[in-house]
Amino acid sequence: MRVRALRTPQDRFAALPDFGYPPRYADVGGLRMAYVAAGPPDGEPVLLLHGEPSWSFLYRKVLPVLADAGLRAIAADLVGFGRSDKPAEMSDHSYARHVEWVRALAFDALGLSGVTLVGQDWGGLIGLRLVAEHPGRFARVVAANTGLPTGDHPMPEIWLRFREVVRTAPVLGISRLVQAGCRSVLAGEVLAAYEAPFPDESFKAGPRVMPSLVPTTPGDPASAANRAAWQQLSAWDKPFLVAFSDSDPITGAMAPILKAAVPGAAETVIEGAGHFLQEDAGERLGTVIADFIRGT
Repeated sequence: MRVRALRTPQDRFAALPDFGYPPRYADVGGLRMAYVAAGPPDGEPVLLLHGEPSWSFLYRKVLPVLADAGLRAIAADLVGFGRSDKPAEMSDHSYARHVEWVRALAFDALGLSGVTLVGQDWGGLIGLRLVAEHPGRFARVVAANTGLPTGDHPMPEIWLRFREVVRTAPVLGISRLVQAGCRSVLAGEVLAAYEAPFPDESFKAGPRVMPSLVPTTPGDPASAANRAAWQQLSAWDKPFLVAFSDSDPITGAMAPILKAAVPGAAETVIEGAGHFLQEDAGERLGTVIADFIRGT
């Protein structure tokens, strides 16, 4: 199904700090999806997936660490975010579509196999589905401040309020949301980089709708697929690392659930970091990922 999509002008991305990677693009079902890559083209692939409301810029401190370790680090922009096309209507977004768009990029366009997934926030909600549905493509998983909700357990009231605010706010402050999820104070040019993909409110259907796509009831459209994914993950027999920060009120409770559910899952705690641990401790996260790959 064709959707009406907006495309952020390139000049919006002219002054990104510490993010000089040239954008690359692939067609995913008629939409243009963007990504950046670092490291040797023949290096072992690491797929870095961001969440709400950020984009691949979030991984700018992680990318050089992985590249220096000889890995091929690929940071994608989810559809609706970053340099990727932005479907104009909130109804154009669904959990299943986001899974399919990332699948099309990773497997159809890039032909990746032997992949290490690194998923944070929605990057994990999408990435863990791909791992469960295409286990032969993946070598290992790093779950960082993320989860895989099925709607079978109630979401906290504070999260439900957050979902409503994001959906209805007259002006959605993207950089304000990112700053709220960080322990460190972000520089003005960094905050501007998070606003860059969204010239005005018409570009923000993706960030506005994503919280509403998280399953919150047992009958949610994505609940059955996520339950099936948990079944697959409970039989996972490859390396799996739970790498959460020590200060994330949003997803912190998911760390012990993942650790208990996935056989042999290892755990490490990234200290001094909030929800966006890539901002607060990006180099440390990069080192943890590289060491995990080296050690397995």
